[in-house]
Amino acid sequence: MDWGLKNRLSRMIKPATGRSVMLACDHGYFMGPTHRLENPRKTIEPLLPYADTVAVTRGVLRTSVDPKWDTPILLRVSGGTSVLHEDLSDEGIITSMREAVRLNVCAVALSIFVGTAHERQTLLNLAKLVNEGEDYGMPVMAITAVGKELEKRDARYLSLACRIAAEIGVQVVKTYYCEDFSKVVEGCPVPIVVAGGPKLNSETDVFQLAYNAVREGAVGVDMGRNIWQNDNPVAMIKAIRAVVHENASVREATQVFNENKTSTRTVEDAIHA
Repeated sequence: MDWGLKNRLSRMIKPATGRSVMLACDHGYFMGPTHRLENPRKTIEPLLPYADTVAVTRGVLRTSVDPKWDTPILLRVSGGTSVLHEDLSDEGIITSMREAVRLNVCAVALSIFVGTAHERQTLLNLAKLVNEGEDYGMPVMAITAVGKELEKRDARYLSLACRIAAEIGVQVVKTYYCEDFSKVVEGCPVPIVVAGGPKLNSETDVFQLAYNAVREGAVGVDMGRNIWQNDNPVAMIKAIRAVVHENASVREATQVFNENKTSTRTVEDAIHA
């Protein structure tokens, strides 16, 4: 692995712990102005000091992330469909590797849709990105997306998708947590981070997800809605950091969350203040 690629990867996955708390803020590329991400800058800014990496598109990076902020950027480079499209798997590469280097990001991310009508298309897109990443010293993260078919989140399917991504040559895979998740990790020779997925019912559920994921071998999480759709997003990300980087229990994470809550003021209150 080239020095530049290693260096970028170490900015995303912290060498001190070998783990990472990634903040996913790239939902708008197919969902539009997602609830509580309507104004990306106001949502992202207070969370950046606690994120090891923030995932955005080039448009949001340029308009909503101050270049003076030093949080590493994970650049979403796949797209081409919207939430209105029946088949979300029909994606292509929408941002070039040259553009990623120009933006000085630490890695690029692309979704693959294994088992869909566009499986081959997305896997070839990934291979192209990995080839270019090797040329430019840029890590690639594959996201094992399942579109609207959430029932595909089982160990057998996710093991297949993660292993295929690793075989193509990615440096990191983002996937879902599932029953027998350790089997997914065992079959994937590159680091795995776990997606937060749709907003969960309670803070405890989120902490349990993060705890289970790292206990069973994930190097961290890449969460969005379960952080910034919470009424206390800073408290949430601090608590998740405690789980990922400090091996905090669910109970200890809950204590961190409660200690950092900001009364009853919500994100919307802050945005419209």
